Amino acid sequence: MKFSAYDPGEFYDELYEGKGQPRPGSALLLQKFAALPEGELKKRQQAAERVILNMGMTFGVYGSNDGHEEIFPFDIVPRIVAPADWLHIEAGLRQRIRALNYFLDDIYHRQKILKDGVIPSELIYSSKGYLPACIGLNPPRGIWCHIAGIDLVRIGDGKYYVLEDNMRCPSGVAYVLEARQVMKRTFPELFGAYRVQPVDGYPNHLLDTLRYLSDLPDPTIVILTPGIFNSAYYEHSLLAQKMGVELVEANDLIVIDGFVHMRTTKGSQRVDVIYRRINDDYLDPLAFRKDSVLGVPGLMDAYKKGNVALVNAPGTGVSDDKAIYAYVPKIINYYLAEEPILPNVPTYLCREEKDRAYVLAHLDQLVVKATNEAGGYGMLIGPHASKEEREDYARRIEADPRNYIAQPTLALSRVPTLVEDHLEGRHVDLRPYILYGRDVYVLPGGMTRVALRKGSLVVNSSQGGGNKDTWVLS
Repeated sequence: MKFSAYDPGEFYDELYEGKGQPRPGSALLLQKFAALPEGELKKRQQAAERVILNMGMTFGVYGSNDGHEEIFPFDIVPRIVAPADWLHIEAGLRQRIRALNYFLDDIYHRQKILKDGVIPSELIYSSKGYLPACIGLNPPRGIWCHIAGIDLVRIGDGKYYVLEDNMRCPSGVAYVLEARQVMKRTFPELFGAYRVQPVDGYPNHLLDTLRYLSDLPDPTIVILTPGIFNSAYYEHSLLAQKMGVELVEANDLIVIDGFVHMRTTKGSQRVDVIYRRINDDYLDPLAFRKDSVLGVPGLMDAYKKGNVALVNAPGTGVSDDKAIYAYVPKIINYYLAEEPILPNVPTYLCREEKDRAYVLAHLDQLVVKATNEAGGYGMLIGPHASKEEREDYARRIEADPRNYIAQPTLALSRVPTLVEDHLEGRHVDLRPYILYGRDVYVLPGGMTRVALRKGSLVVNSSQGGGNKDTWVLS
């Protein structure tokens, strides 16, 4: 395979500085790949796909009523993150999660940030993630968001920017753990040559985070899943297995005298910590959606009494709101008296008249996002959209401006990706995972999502994206 033929183009490339010029950290990797016999890289890609099939590494297709699952797409060329870059990212993520936890505690208690006029009150009260039922709640240890996935992008200037915050039930960490196993089986010789920071300690760090939330020496911990038809069920079962805790559904739990119990073959057992992979609305039909069959009646009452810990705390979704994302730099400054280490992407709030006028006049240049959607849904990529699609979004924005933000179309960085028998650049983002317990732990690397379709900027698996192993070098 002629690696010298790879053209990084005009985008920032994670492995190449220019045509035929590997970045310092990737030179050895590219030498090893170039030394392989003709066709060997493709054979190893196919071997990796067989390993993934045998592992059952799947994701549920969003909106599929028959529980249809697909093998998680994986590309064998890893992304490499230099040690200095990682230290910068890590510091920025620690800063961001601390500030967002202060923010969540404030808006459900004193609301000082609203009284001081830093964020408009109506922006909070109109957010679908803001839950009046959580006013006055005191989560164990004062932590609201214990598990976060913050999406980062790198653009032409080589700097990392925060694209969005995921503070409810961020998914994808299973694919980080499994991608590393796949790479170790497919390219064991590379791990002898490189000092790559390990990721397999994540389940132990997660278990420590969950245990920290209980005063008991040996608390009973469960993962609450919506069930096998959920798109992330593979992850729920993998994490339960690796931590040695029970994976339960709503009908396995019951609230008795203000305490949560799990039905077992030996009778009921009290549950102390629930890592819930169910959205707030469905957690408890007595507190939220009355039609929910995924939740546990009385769960919120047990939580308010301090008889069970929920991870993440209900109400954290307000900090996922893409309109509130625009204020996170101010949130960091307000609570920590610091400038953001990782900047936001410039964002236009359609609820503001001046911003809305600009967005409507420049729809062909912008990316428009619904403030409470995820997974790449509810999004318009202006330069790639038809005139009819842009007109449709203009009508949507004018009908409900609060529900939309817009951002410049970013030239996301690229990583060489195997296409048939040669390498082509494909756009990527990065989702690192942060655990907030006794201290803040950031998993070295995270999930590099790759847009496998040529020219595409959409990296979500539900929209044709895949996964690469992310190597943070020591």
